[in-house]
Amino acid sequence: MKVVVIGGTGLIGSNVVQRLGRDGHEVVAASPSTGVDLMTGQGLARVLEGAQVVVDVANAPSFEDEAVMTFFETTTRNLSVAEHAAGVEHHLALSVVGTERLQQSGYFRAKSVQETQIKASPIPYTLLRATQFFEFVGGIIESSAQGDVVRLSPALIQPIAADDVSAVLADLATGMPLNDTVEVAGPDRFPLDELARKFLAAHKDPRTVIADVHARYFGSELDDRTLVAGNGHRTGPTRFHTWLSRSVARD
Repeated sequence: MKVVVIGGTGLIGSNVVQRLGRDGHEVVAASPSTGVDLMTGQGLARVLEGAQVVVDVANAPSFEDEAVMTFFETTTRNLSVAEHAAGVEHHLALSVVGTERLQQSGYFRAKSVQETQIKASPIPYTLLRATQFFEFVGGIIESSAQGDVVRLSPALIQPIAADDVSAVLADLATGMPLNDTVEVAGPDRFPLDELARKFLAAHKDPRTVIADVHARYFGSELDDRTLVAGNGHRTGPTRFHTWLSRSVARD
């Protein structure tokens, strides 16, 4: 089976490419570095020739409200048109748990539009919504830091290892399209401020984390439902403390 992974040279995409390749599938990583430009459509017809499945894990290069909306609207439309012309049988896309609960953020408004476009396309689809990656906890901390103080909401978060998300994507790519949304999350829930303290302590970072119920997460205030998966979600096996220990050992 030929599978094209859009965004196939990034964190998730390269992992999916490796997994599917090990299983014997013909896998092509599509990205600007391989001559595929989603914004213009350049290279799409060529790379999709003979493909049965497309896995879209591409992300916007800018999170500015107008730019990110333009990116997801344009790329999803171009991809749908090219898939239809090529006879693609399954469109699998990565999205985010809680997208509809984070609409104060331009990024998540754009992800909602992307999901709507995928559902309206004639291509059978599967949407995988994942919770926040362990790998991005450091970035969340930095975005909330002011000097030696980090202000974060104590709302619950259910983060997951990027490797576990990639494993689910690879599994879904080889199955039938569900024409539905699947959620995947990590095995544990933590208050976000507590998660940050664990991360900083492991890295021997002396900054102080303050719990603030009004602290914003990419523009949105949080509650205990915003960043956790619903009933029936898939669960990644990797626990945060295991991932953190490995991450620190690699530094």
